[in-house]
Amino acid sequence: MIYLQLYWEFFKTGLFAVGGGMATLPFLQAIGESTGWYTYTDLMNMLAVSESTPGPIGINMATYVGFTAAGIPGAVIATIGEVTPSIIVILIVAAVLHSFRNNKYVDQAFYGLRPASTGLIGAACVAVILEVLTSVQLITQESGILKIATVSLVAGEPLGGLLNLSGLALAALLLVLTNWVPKVKGLHPIAFIGLSAAVGIVFGFAGV
Repeated sequence: MIYLQLYWEFFKTGLFAVGGGMATLPFLQAIGESTGWYTYTDLMNMLAVSESTPGPIGINMATYVGFTAAGIPGAVIATIGEVTPSIIVILIVAAVLHSFRNNKYVDQAFYGLRPASTGLIGAACVAVILEVLTSVQLITQESGILKIATVSLVAGEPLGGLLNLSGLALAALLLVLTNWVPKVKGLHPIAFIGLSAAVGIVFGFAGV
C-alpha cells in the first residue's frame, strides 16, 4: 500500500505544483505532516541535497522522499508518480496549443497561473528562510491550515537566539560573491555549493 500511496501523493504533487521544483515544497511539507515519513528539518536537508545534485529539483525531491519512505522501489515509484502528470499534460498541450494559441480564455488562464506559481514559490522561500536562517519553527494546527511561528528566546544571545547568525553570515557572503565580486561571480554554481559544504563542515567541527 505504501507504493500506491507514494505514487498517488506524488502524482498530485506533479499535477498541481505549478511553477517548477520549488513550488513542490508546500505539497511535500503537507505529505510529511500527513504521513510522518519525514520531519520538516528532514525536508530542508532533502532540499539541500536535491539542489546540489544534477536534474530538476522536483524530481530529485520525489526520488529522495520515495527512498526515505520505501527504499529503492519507493524512489522509482515516487519519481514515476511525479513525472506522469507532466508527460500527460505536455502531450495534450502540444497537441492542442497551436489551435488555441490566440484564444483569449487560454491567455487568461496563463495570466492566472503566473501569480499562482509565484505565490507557491514565495511560500516555499519564506519557509526555507525561517527554517535555515532563524530559530522559528512552523507548526501546523491539526484543526486547520493555520501556520504558527514559535521560537524559544535564549537570554544573553543576540536577539534572544532568534537568528542563526552563522547561517546569515554565509548567506550574505554568497550573495555578495555571486552578485558583486567580478572575479568570482562567473564561477559555476557547483563551486559555491562546494564552498558552502566545506564551511558547514568547518563550522560543525568548530561547534559554531
